[in-house]
Amino acid sequence: MSDFSMTINGQPVSAADQFDVKNPATGDTVGLAPNSSKDHLDLAVAAAQVAFTTWSQTSDAVRVQACQDIAAKIGEHAEALAQLLTREQGKPLNGIGSRFEIGGAQAWAAHTASLSLPVKVLQDNEQGRVELHRKPMGVVGSITPWNWPVMIAVWHILPAVRSGNTVVVKPSPYAPLSTLRLVELMNQVLPPGVVNSVCSDDRTSNIGAAMSAHPGIRKIVFTGSINTGKKVMATAADTVKRLTLELGGNDAGIVLPDVDPKAIAEGLFWGAFINNGQTCAAMKRLYVHESVYDGVCAALADYARAIPVGPGTEEASVLGPINNRMQFDKVQRLVDAAKHKGRVLLGGEPGEGLFFPPTLIADLSHDDPLVTEEQFGPALPIIKYSNVEDAIRQANDSPNGLGGSVWSRDVEKARQVASRMECGSVWINKHGAIQPNAPFGGVKSSGCGVEFGEEGLAEYTDIQVMFS
Repeated sequence: MSDFSMTINGQPVSAADQFDVKNPATGDTVGLAPNSSKDHLDLAVAAAQVAFTTWSQTSDAVRVQACQDIAAKIGEHAEALAQLLTREQGKPLNGIGSRFEIGGAQAWAAHTASLSLPVKVLQDNEQGRVELHRKPMGVVGSITPWNWPVMIAVWHILPAVRSGNTVVVKPSPYAPLSTLRLVELMNQVLPPGVVNSVCSDDRTSNIGAAMSAHPGIRKIVFTGSINTGKKVMATAADTVKRLTLELGGNDAGIVLPDVDPKAIAEGLFWGAFINNGQTCAAMKRLYVHESVYDGVCAALADYARAIPVGPGTEEASVLGPINNRMQFDKVQRLVDAAKHKGRVLLGGEPGEGLFFPPTLIADLSHDDPLVTEEQFGPALPIIKYSNVEDAIRQANDSPNGLGGSVWSRDVEKARQVASRMECGSVWINKHGAIQPNAPFGGVKSSGCGVEFGEEGLAEYTDIQVMFS
């Protein structure tokens, strides 16, 4: 067990108070995280402000190289980061687990290096020249969640660095250690103060709320629940901060009547159970046409039954535990209610500690809590429909609008249905497949702004129009 530090102005910084970070598979303490004070946040913001005066003036080539160097550092330390991530978050090392996440973080960092926002000429004639410039904003505050902590930290930090901003990042108290280590590695290749970290347990110290209100932070990037996102938005209003909020999703999948159930079972499973269902853009509810309903239920249960569940440190494990007790209790509450209304195809009974088996519950109604609430865990409700218009209406009958999917042999028909779904991303015959060159964000209560691609990079800039 080790003590972990914040990084402020390129230096390790400890705190008078610490808190335990537990391994969700065993309950053992993985390490001690610093419980920052408001003074630590002020120091981190001040360091970032000083660094911004020079980093914002660096050349495009310097920023490109910085992103490439960060990607290389992640690659050099990939296995150690993956091992630490598995111990604190619970996800397996293999499959779509920690090694996948660290590899994805490295690839995302490298891709961010390739992005650019060149000057755009709006007019150049005898009346004059008009140019649109994208300028760095200042200090960016990043608040990250516990489900994909390293990947999402890279999603927040790298576009900020690439566009000339500086950063203060605060990871979730449920999985902060790998992010604290990531920032240490970044500081081996960045000037002091460009990327800083703070940390808090969110109970005795709530640094996230202080970041949202801090006058020295120009923009907040937050990934997390809708309720917390609303609080971030409200707190940020006094200083008129720019916001990128990627909030909850209760993604719907619609299965059309022409599918081969066995052919789509694997895709349906991983669309719903990636990272044990603890993914904003995972499929959280599945609407299946009555003509293929029994076949889809049987094929999905057959596939899920063969998935090994166990401690993430065991190489054979494909799914691990739920990350924390609060989330476990929510999943159990929703599943227990659903068991009395629907038919349990698989799972339904909690295991030891924070382990919960992949659970499929059929014959539920659209208004059952497991359908209407985002469970964010390894449980999928399956709802039968007879008319595709009803399925579209029910899929859209949600305050959420992050992602959705349509499953069909007829891709053109699927595209027609997909175009009517009220969500920021929609997939055909797959679910949740995000990529660094495609903007990603939600509609309705699932957030504001986008990440990834040139559109995501632009979110870290102010526009200045120059007339000459």
